[in-house]
Amino acid sequence: MTAPERRASLSLAFIFALRMLGLFLVLPVFALEARKYPGGEDAAAVGLAMGIYGLTQAFLQMPYGMASDRFGRKRVIVFGLLIFALGSCVAAAASSLNGLMLGRALQGMGAVSAAVTALLADQTRDEVRTKAMALVGGSIALMFALSLVLAPLLVSVVGLSGIFVVTAVLALSGVAVVLWVSPPEPAKHKDAGRGTWSEVLLNPALLRLNLGVFVLHAVQVAMWLAVPALLVQAGLAKDHHWWVYLPAVLASFLVMGGTLFPMERRGYLRAAFLSAVGLIALVQLGFWWAGAGAPSLSVLSVLLFLFFCGFNVLEASQPSMASRLAPAHARGTALGVYNTLQSLGFFVGGLVGGLLLKNQGVQALFTACGCAMLVWLVLAWPMTATGRKAP
Repeated sequence: MTAPERRASLSLAFIFALRMLGLFLVLPVFALEARKYPGGEDAAAVGLAMGIYGLTQAFLQMPYGMASDRFGRKRVIVFGLLIFALGSCVAAAASSLNGLMLGRALQGMGAVSAAVTALLADQTRDEVRTKAMALVGGSIALMFALSLVLAPLLVSVVGLSGIFVVTAVLALSGVAVVLWVSPPEPAKHKDAGRGTWSEVLLNPALLRLNLGVFVLHAVQVAMWLAVPALLVQAGLAKDHHWWVYLPAVLASFLVMGGTLFPMERRGYLRAAFLSAVGLIALVQLGFWWAGAGAPSLSVLSVLLFLFFCGFNVLEASQPSMASRLAPAHARGTALGVYNTLQSLGFFVGGLVGGLLLKNQGVQALFTACGCAMLVWLVLAWPMTATGRKAP
């Protein structure tokens, strides 16, 4: 990377990190803490409250992406972060599960992922973009690991409402990074021709990636409705769950660094991509087996390590592929569609996962997750290393 590319990658990864830390701090403790609110005894309602963030994101990712193509990336990013901070304040003041839903819905309306990813794509060359996206993906995974350590500690001190206050502060810190740390925004996308919907929505390669990100995040959220309870059943108190999460995430970073980038340089990105999808499908089978009886802490630890290995590879490679395939003048729109499907996956994972867990149990949940990953693997098989369909 050149010096400007490194600055752009690091600063935008930091923006993502601040925002995602604010989001992820809630994830490990929400299902347990929401039960203390009026209405929290309904597992399906708790799943809806967790996933509604993704629904409002899904409605606004495309408008935000299109607005960033027209009005500039930074303006859209700052506006979205301020909305996210407002939603955090509403959730912090909530006294019922319905109040939490409203706050989570407002948080989702700060849908800046497409604009941030498009800005990063504007400021990096194709040959280094996977590394740049990997920095973003790595920052997201690292914030996820950090949240798993901090969330149980914070919730024991300040409660769930206090965590939402922290998320508001982190969002406002992201605004400061956008305004004073991130490199100047290139103007070329403002002067380019406008993209058409057909260029984005009817592109078969982009459709495959959009389906993939939907499945990945639906499975991720659905899993976390059940994984904390499995760890508790295995004898690990919720305050100590980070003992498993943190080593698993950090070790998976080493695996990603030692496999993804060398395989991409040698032309094996497709193999790494498909292997990661298949690995997560096998992990769901492992959780299904673990949920059938008394789960073993060592088995759960290995399964989580394998999940993060596959998840990190996909988080780094998918947005890089999407940005390469998207027309430059419609990159914000294309990444808006991509992030819309990501957000829909977040919503569907929370809603359907909660319903399955409530009505059918933990094994039905992991069966559904495994089947979804297998469907994705079949549909992704014709793709090449760049995401295009093989001739």
